[in-house]
Amino acid sequence: MTLFRTAILIVILNALLPSISFATPKGLAKIEHIVVIYLENRSFDSLFGKFLGANGLVQTSKVLPQVDEYGRPYQTLPPVMANKQLDPRFPTNLPNHPFNIADYVNTGEKHPDLTHRFFIHQMQIDGGRNDRFAQLSSAGGLTMGHYDLSGSALWQYAKQYTLADNFFQGAFGGSFLNHQWLICACMPEFKNAPADLKLWKSDPLTGKIISDPSVTDDGYAVGTIQPNYPPFDKAHSENRLPAQTQATIGDRLSEKNISWAWYSGGWDNAVAERVTEDNFQYHHQPFVFYSNYAPGTAARAEHLKDKAQLLTDLKQGFPHVAFFKPAGNKNQHPGYSTIEAADQEVHELVEIIKNSPIWPSTAIIITYDEFGGLWDHVAPPKIDRWGPGTRIPAIIVSPFAKKAYVDHTAYDTTSILKLIEDRFGLAPLTTRDAQAKGLTGAFKFN
Repeated sequence: MTLFRTAILIVILNALLPSISFATPKGLAKIEHIVVIYLENRSFDSLFGKFLGANGLVQTSKVLPQVDEYGRPYQTLPPVMANKQLDPRFPTNLPNHPFNIADYVNTGEKHPDLTHRFFIHQMQIDGGRNDRFAQLSSAGGLTMGHYDLSGSALWQYAKQYTLADNFFQGAFGGSFLNHQWLICACMPEFKNAPADLKLWKSDPLTGKIISDPSVTDDGYAVGTIQPNYPPFDKAHSENRLPAQTQATIGDRLSEKNISWAWYSGGWDNAVAERVTEDNFQYHHQPFVFYSNYAPGTAARAEHLKDKAQLLTDLKQGFPHVAFFKPAGNKNQHPGYSTIEAADQEVHELVEIIKNSPIWPSTAIIITYDEFGGLWDHVAPPKIDRWGPGTRIPAIIVSPFAKKAYVDHTAYDTTSILKLIEDRFGLAPLTTRDAQAKGLTGAFKFN
């Protein structure tokens, strides 16, 4: 089916909802709870490049070297930078190939953040060559770094259950946009955006591009921006995104009276404007951007909750679909979280779920919003103007997950939507989730 015909079908389905029901594929009905744990900013190779049986770093002997702005291979990688200063923990002559970050910064320490922006990301991919990550990164050669996670909880879950090694972020760029794709497979609109949000910015000394537009010329928001409704970051609140009205997976579920929730670490503190050490990230709360979940609405009260409520709900009645977003200090984002902090957060939650009444009928998907500026050797597939972007880790933990299995099926963030839609008989939101594969290759229902 062509994209045009699929789009027409979706328009018709949207007009007919919520009267239409869709049959659940055989086997999926055994899954009564789908839990999505959404971590931050790591490419597949940067965490699972050494995983046995996966398409990882052992396949990189023939990949192209990183090149400079003239297309010439670097003799050594550009120095690792942090806030425009040399990071003294790293040598300045790193070879031009992947290296182990733990040789210089261990998994319990923070390392610099890296450029991860919509247009720059596409330039880094460079038509599938993936050879301009270092050239266009604010952190220089750090983009080629990876960790050996073999002692982590994430690694153990991947060994015990299913690791998807061909899973890509839904859209190019950063966290704000990919959170939108997680819930609606759509582009946020900002048709009357201020002109300064559409500008490219360069370093006045070097001429190097340091920032690309946050809004496209035709009015789609692609870079970090604050929601129109609180809670939002008051330090960066001058240009907030108008309230969005597109259909989300939450709307689809509610139309069918299927219970769901978005749980966030630090949510109650953020709403109450209490200052804490959670490092709450406002643009990581996608439903807040939508008018259906404005402050004071019944939908916000019912569906947007704190982590503490998640733990309570596991004892008193858990929703059929749940998303969990760790607080900033536990989400594994470079710059303000560590590998170990997020690993511990995930381990604690997964083990609580495994010891709860819902475990026998649950599928947990542990994945990331986007690549975080970290290199991966696999070229993303070409689907449309928006993505997909770089490959990211995805682990499926469930009594129904294939054991000790690496799933090579091509997925992206919208595959999560597809799984939810297939399981609960929901209409697709856009052409992307309509045509996605719904993670069924990770399950065995016998």
